[in-house]
Amino acid sequence: MAKDDGIEIAGVVQEALPGTMFQVQLETGQMVLAYLCGKMRKFRIKILPGDSVKVMMSPYDLTKGRITFRAK
Repeated sequence: MAKDDGIEIAGVVQEALPGTMFQVQLETGQMVLAYLCGKMRKFRIKILPGDSVKVMMSPYDLTKGRITFRAK
């Protein structure tokens, strides 16, 4: 399975945790632990609680994800 093969779903950041980790509530109501993808770290894109984001999750572990996009 490739890195791009995953489930992409929208959510809202609820809490910022240390180490660029975030608690995100998905549009399905599920809470997941998510981290920033490498490009967002590289270009220093800031994420705050209340921001709308897209989360990429592996079909094998639906409790963790990777934030790939921050909506304006």
